[in-house]
Parts: sequence; structure tokens; C-alpha cells
Amino acid sequence: MNEWRDFVSGRWNDTIDVRDFIQKNITPYNGDESFLEGPTERTKRLWDRVQGLMKAEAEAGGVLDVATNRVSSVLTYAPGYINKEDELIYGLQTEKPLCRAVNPFAGFRNAEQACIAYGYDIGDDVRREFSYRTTHNTGVFRAYTATMKKARHAGILTGLPDAYARGRLIGDYRRVALYGMDRLIAQKKADCAEIGIRDMSDENIRLLEDIGRQFEFMADLVKMAQQYGCDITRPAQNAREAVQWLYFAYLGGQKEQNGAANSIGRITSFIDIYIQRDLREGTLDEAGAQELIDDLVIKLRLIRHLRTPEYNDLFAGDPVWVTCSEGGMSEDGRPLLTKSSFRMLNTLRNLGPSAEPNITVLWSQALPDGFKRFCARISIETDSIQYENDDVMRPIYGDDYAIACCVSAMKIGKQMQFFGARCNLAKVLLMALNGGCDEQYGEQIGPEGKVFEEGVPLDFEEVKDALCRYMEWMAKLYVNTMNLIHFMHDKYAYERLIMSLHDSEPERLMAFGISGLSVLADSLSAIKYAKVIPIKGENGLIVDFRTEGEFPKYGNDDDRADDIARWIVERFYSELIKTPAYRNAKHTLSVLTITSNVVYGRKTGNTPDGRRAGEPFAPGANPMHGRDSEGALASLNSVAKLCYDCCRDGISNTFSITPDTLGHDTEDQVGNLTSVIDGYFAQSAQHLNVNVLDREKLVAAMNDPNLYPNLTIRVSGYAVNFNKLSKDKQLEVIARTFHERM
Repeated sequence: MNEWRDFVSGRWNDTIDVRDFIQKNITPYNGDESFLEGPTERTKRLWDRVQGLMKAEAEAGGVLDVATNRVSSVLTYAPGYINKEDELIYGLQTEKPLCRAVNPFAGFRNAEQACIAYGYDIGDDVRREFSYRTTHNTGVFRAYTATMKKARHAGILTGLPDAYARGRLIGDYRRVALYGMDRLIAQKKADCAEIGIRDMSDENIRLLEDIGRQFEFMADLVKMAQQYGCDITRPAQNAREAVQWLYFAYLGGQKEQNGAANSIGRITSFIDIYIQRDLREGTLDEAGAQELIDDLVIKLRLIRHLRTPEYNDLFAGDPVWVTCSEGGMSEDGRPLLTKSSFRMLNTLRNLGPSAEPNITVLWSQALPDGFKRFCARISIETDSIQYENDDVMRPIYGDDYAIACCVSAMKIGKQMQFFGARCNLAKVLLMALNGGCDEQYGEQIGPEGKVFEEGVPLDFEEVKDALCRYMEWMAKLYVNTMNLIHFMHDKYAYERLIMSLHDSEPERLMAFGISGLSVLADSLSAIKYAKVIPIKGENGLIVDFRTEGEFPKYGNDDDRADDIARWIVERFYSELIKTPAYRNAKHTLSVLTITSNVVYGRKTGNTPDGRRAGEPFAPGANPMHGRDSEGALASLNSVAKLCYDCCRDGISNTFSITPDTLGHDTEDQVGNLTSVIDGYFAQSAQHLNVNVLDREKLVAAMNDPNLYPNLTIRVSGYAVNFNKLSKDKQLEVIARTFHERM
């Protein structure tokens, strides 16, 4: 077959196996960045046009336009272009760049409110269509129990995907480029035939319906590509087609679903195989190779979804989380690192810093030093990269996994995730002290229990026993809430196209999350090592605390506090797994808050650690702001003690250090940052965001956004343009620890 000319054959020829194709054909690169090219004149023209559109979007209040009269799907819109003559890779979500689509399947009211918030009215045709439809949100609230509603309202369970599309799926978009849609559709038909001879259990009936829905959208994807003059029924025959076919697959998923963090996966090692062949054949040069990657990234930076202000309050900065995973090692010891990995990072120079795509480096101790140093250099220049420990994840997920959202690892095309938001464990402690009542509303939510006495110092073992009882109750409620939500999502808002680019029977993961870890750890530490005296309000509930004496704080490499944090994570996970998950999904857990640590803090009263009601939590697994006082390495050592085995949805750590602390010149900074990342991951830590900047720069940017219009920072598993954060989110970021000593 001409499209596969000069490729090394293997298992991939006979079955759908992109990993085998990569293993047989990859050209690992062990050098440095010296081969890279800057942007071409064509790229500059295109990017200038996009920057003008983005400026207009900002001036319009964050939304440039909304296509209100149509329901978004794969074939809803005619082909769209930025400037066709300058584009190498085609395709927009709607007919105009930065025009957002309406996708009400997860919740009509949510879509309507998003339109209203930006001065638009949802179209009459859309309104009529959805007067006859049940949305995911409607189904969920029909079935919610009274307790589920109370927990949601009080903020014990927050950010639930019950009114919006769940996201966090990684289709294997590479399959379209390697095999073409005809082959993929034929494979799905074979899968249907095999399932069809089984007994018709609930699960097998559901599988047949799932695949039946996938067929329709696979056919639509072919038609969408035809509208752009491309025939994706066959495999790609050169690098430009490989990038285009792959991007069409991703774009189709974005047209159909507006779920956050439907990430693009691990694509550059795959694309590089086609680039290498074109270079050998003389049809491409290095400048052209970089152009392809630059053009793809321009398209990814244009992805937008229509969100309500409430959604943006939880997930600040209008993120999409187009996470792109780079680097890592093969199981046979070769680096899965190519020149295109460098090219992807080079877009942060050619196009400037950006939150999207969410570039994630899969770091291994064995990666070539040239790549490590280049990553560190780009981090110092742009604050736009996050790092995750390939040596920890590869033994679990193999060498063809990728990251969704921020820290969630999945085998590409072979695992999918039911996203599960977060449980506010700081509020669970307050509930345990108040006999199951919410401290802010005074409402009985959990089982009735003892309200601890006023004026009597809290006894650590008694508090711990009460906390364990309420964690057990909370975990059961949490799993059952997620089961209900994802049953309804599959029923009313199933991701037909994205799931068609998974195996027909993928392994399912259900991702739970913790917020308030450091608040709870420090609160328990205060109760154990100091004297904490409860204070009651007029309603007879504990509303405040008087803490006397010092206590160890999480984040200072002090096992007394760090062991409490580790115990919290392990205990809560052990409670979660007691309740079976929907569709036999495996329970996973994250310590990740995105920027919703601000919202969780608003919903939480005074806590025994001295945090005041309404104050933000620390993000993810970070120590509370300013409490990690023993230096950068001590803070990292504390987070590294958390156990990934019970947190396989990820442990987010956002690390900010001043440039002078890293070194007095760039080369020292690059070498020291490389050593810091190596040392942190050598302790089996999982994730690290890196910001190299001074607090004063953020304050200046907050006071005058025009000073640093493109300032990008890592916030909690993802990057964001600082100017897109609301004032309270900016203040919270500024209040975080900026390490000024190692």
C-alpha cells in the first residue's frame, strides 16, 4: 500500500495497534535543540491574524461570537478558515475562528445561561428541539436523592459533571491517519458481530447501542473531511496528511462534545515518523516540518467552548486543557523522544507562551540530557510546561499512555474515564465535629452524631474516629453520586465520535478527587500537637477554634505532619473502593483542585489550622500558602511522600520559585531546575508544575494587564493566561509561596 511505503511492518499491519507501529518505526533523537527553525513568513502572517482575533475576543469580554441558531455537531457547519491561502492544516469548530458553538446535550439551561451571560439569545430552533429532548442534566436531577442535592448545595461535593459534558477522554486520533476510516469502521463492524453472539446482558446490549451510535458519527467525520477536500477513508500518505487526518479526528470530537480536557494525547512521536519519511524523500525540509507543528498548534489554540460564568468560576481562565504529552521512555529502554517533541516545545517560542495546548513532559531519569535542559530552558522562558513522572506511570500504563486534563494517565484508546470532580474533605472534618451538620447552613446532611463540646480541647483520637465514620459515609455517597451522573451521561450525552476512536470494550476508570488536603492535614496536626478549643455559634454548632501552641505543618519535610497527609489520602481511597462503580469502573483518586480551590474555600468555614472562613485552599497537593517555610526542596519532599498507588488519577503540585533562587545566570538556572525535577521524581513523585517568576511581576500584571498581555503561568495542573483570571483568582495565585531559597 503506497501510504505505508517504507514503513517497517509488524503486528500493526494486521490489527489496530498504533503502539506497535510507533515501536517499529520511531527514530529516537538524543541531541539538543540546535536543529530547530523559527517561524516561517507564512506562519507569521497566519499567527498575526489570529492574535488580532484574540485581541478582539478579549475586548469583547472574552467571547467574540456565538453561533446561537444551530446545535453543534460534526456536520453542523460549513468549512471554516482563518485565511485559507496561509493555512496548511484546515478546520475550525464553526464557520468562523473563535465563534463558539451551542451544545446543549449536557444541559439546556447551562447552554442558555452561557448565551445570556455574553449578550446572546439561544436560537428558537434550538429551543424547540430541546423542548422534546431529555438532557443529561435533566436526567441527573430527576434521580438525585435529597442527600445528594444537599451535599452538592453545601459544597461538600463540588464541580460535579451533572450540568455539563464530563470530558477527560483521549481518543486515539492517530488511528485515522494510520488506517483511514474505512478500516476503522470495518473493525467496529467486526466487534459488533462478536458481541452479537453473546448473551444479551445489560452490558452487552449497552455495548451494541454504543457502537451503533459511533457508526453514525464515524460516517459524519468522513463527510466533514470531504467538505475540506480531504479523503480520510484511506490512510494518510505524507506528513501533512497525517497531521491533517489526526486533527480532523480531534476537531470532530470537539464539535460534538464540549467536555473539558478531551485531550489530544501523545501525537508527536507518531507524526515524526511521517516527517522523517518526507525528509528522506526530499518532499519536506526542517522549516516545513516546524511549519506543520506550528500550524497544528495554532488550530489547537483556537479551540473554544461556551461556558457559564459559574463554570468559569470553578475552572478559571477559559481553559480547554488540550493536553499534549511529550517524551517518556519505551518499555525496551529507548527514549520515545523525537525531533518533533522539540518542535512542539519550540512553538512556545515561535508563537509565544500559551496555556494551550497544555504541554506535558513525561519525565524519566533516562531521558537524554539535551531534551531535559531544553525543557528547563523553555519553562524558565515561558512557565508553560508541566512535568509528570514517566518512571512511575510507565510500569502501570505501559509506554503508550497519555495525560488527560492535568494529571490523569490513561492508555490511549484502551482506557476511558468517568470524571468525578472533588470532595471537600476540610468540610467533612467540620461535619464530623458538628454531628453531620453543615457548618455554614446549619443543615443536617450526614448521619446524626455527636457535636463536640465547646471550650473542651479536642482529643485527637476521638476526632480521628469521628472523621473516619464520616469519611466512610462520604465516600459511599460520592461513589453513588458518580454512578448516577455517568449513567445519565451515557444515556443522554454519550461521546459518540471520541469513543469510536477507543477500543469497543475499553477499560473504564472512575476518577474521584480530594480538595482541602493541606487544610485537613494541618488541622489534624494542630489537634494532635497543639491545643485546639472549639467555639460554638448561636445555632449550637462549632463555628470557630482557638488554637494554642505550635504544631508541625505539611510542606516542611516533617514526617509528623506529612504522615497525616499521607494517611488522609490512603484512608479515603480505602473507603471509596468499598462501593462498586458504574460499569465496573476502577476507582482512581486525585489530589487536584484546578483553580476551584478558591471556590471550595468560599464554601468552607473556619478550620482548626487557623484558616479563616472563605479563605482559599491551597491548590492540589500543595502546602497552604506560606506554611512551607523550610525552602523549596523541603516543600517538594513533603508532596513526594503521597502515595501514587492510591492516587492514580494524579497528585498535582504547583511549584513557584524566583529566578535568582535557581541561579544567577540562565545556564545555572537551567542546570539547577533540571536537577530539581530529577531529584523530585527520583522520590516517586508524580507531577510538577513549574513557575519561574517573581511575585512582583504578577502584582504589576494584575494592576496593569497591558504590561504583560501574554503572561502565562501554571496554576494547578494546567496553564492559564494570567489576565484571564478573575481578581480573586489572581490574588490567590499571588498569595502562594514563591520559594526564595532552596
